[in-house]
Amino acid sequence: MAEPVSAVSALLWGVPLLVGGVGALNYSIRRGLAAPRVVEVGQPDGLPWSAASIPTANGKRLYGWFIPAGEKRPALVIMHGWGGNAEMMLPLAAPLHAAGFALLLVDARCHGQSDGDSFASLPRFAEDIEAALRWLAGRPEVDPQALGVIGHSVGAGAALLAASRQPSIRAVVSLAAFAHPAAMMRRWLASMRIPYWPLGAYILAYVQRVIGHRFDDIAPCRTISAIRCPVLIVHGLADDTVPVDEARQIHAARASDAVELLLVPGSHDDYGDLAEQVVPLRAFLDRAFGK
Repeated sequence: MAEPVSAVSALLWGVPLLVGGVGALNYSIRRGLAAPRVVEVGQPDGLPWSAASIPTANGKRLYGWFIPAGEKRPALVIMHGWGGNAEMMLPLAAPLHAAGFALLLVDARCHGQSDGDSFASLPRFAEDIEAALRWLAGRPEVDPQALGVIGHSVGAGAALLAASRQPSIRAVVSLAAFAHPAAMMRRWLASMRIPYWPLGAYILAYVQRVIGHRFDDIAPCRTISAIRCPVLIVHGLADDTVPVDEARQIHAARASDAVELLLVPGSHDDYGDLAEQVVPLRAFLDRAFGK
C-alpha cells in the first residue's frame, strides 16, 4: 500500500504548488503588461485651458485639460495611447482649437494624473472616452450634438470601440490603431522571445479573461463595421510598432465613403511635419461636422 499512498500524497501536495505557480504566473503577466505611468510636466500654454476632473467607471476620476472655443462649439475628446498622457497629444491642441473646436485632452485610468484601477485595457480606455463625452455634453460651451473623438494607438482602438456603441459620436480620427489585439500581443510575445505555445497562448487567454472581452469583439477590424459616423484612419508609413498594413486592414473591413485612409510620413509616435497632417485632419472634421 505504500506506493499508492505516496502517489496520493504527492498529488495532494502538488495541487497547492500548481495553484501557487499559476497564481505567480498570472501576477507576473499583469505586472509585465501594466502600463507605465508618466505624469505630465507641461501644460497647454497659450490656450484658455482649465483642469477637469471627470467621473468614470468603478467610482474613479479622470484628469484632463478642457479648452473651450466659444459658445456651443463642436468638441473633441483626445485620448492618448498606452503609457501616454494628455501632454503627449498637445501638438494637436493649438491647430484644432484655432479651427474652432473645443477640446478635452484626458488621461485614461492608470495613466498620467488620473486615478488608478485594477488594470488598464482597451475596453477601459473606451469607458473613459465615453465618460469624457458625457462630461463634455454637459458643458455650456459645447454643442452636445457635435461630439467627436481622436485617439492614438490603444486610444484609437478605444475610440473605434466607443463609436461602435455610441451613435451620438459624429466623427472619429484613429491615429496608428492596430487591427486586432491578438496580432499586437503576438508581436509583443515575439519581441520578448516568449514562445506562443503553450505560454503565449495562455497569456492571451488570461488577458481576455481578466479584461472581460474577447479580442475578436473589440478588434478595430471588427468594430469599424458597426460605426455609422465618418472615420479617418491615419497611419505612419514608417510605423515599426503597428505595421501600416493594419491600417489598410481596418479600412478594408468597411468599404464605405464614410471611412477614409490617410497614410503619412513618420513612425508610430511621429507623423513627420504635424502641421502638414493637421490640414487634411481639419478638412475631414469640417466635413464630418458639416462646417
